[in-house]
Amino acid sequence: MMKRMIFLVALLTLVAFVSGAMAQQKSTSTKTATAEKPKLQKFSGVIEKFDEMAKTIEVKGKAKKEQKTLTFAIDDKTKITKGKTTLTLADLKEGTHVSIQYEKDGEEMVAVAIKVSEPKAPSKK
Repeated sequence: MMKRMIFLVALLTLVAFVSGAMAQQKSTSTKTATAEKPKLQKFSGVIEKFDEMAKTIEVKGKAKKEQKTLTFAIDDKTKITKGKTTLTLADLKEGTHVSIQYEKDGEEMVAVAIKVSEPKAPSKK
């Protein structure tokens, strides 16, 4: 009888530890999955320089009330649109107004989506 009682307690203890470890492992993998997806950031401005060979564009615009020129890499996954029309890399020209959604890949900013827009008319005061 005593051997059965010791066996039962050992078995229950083992089940408790294994289920706790499995629960902890599951929550860790959930955190990792959400951490892998980088947050998209936005920047708007005018294309200052376009290098089709290097697949980069320099866009001059305002970020936090400060004029900045940022360089964005363009890859095969980058979507370029104007309204509902899909454009190609060749349609991007210097002086074009764009709004860019990008993600950081280390120090590099990779454009995920580029929306070409008409320049805003200056407000009359």
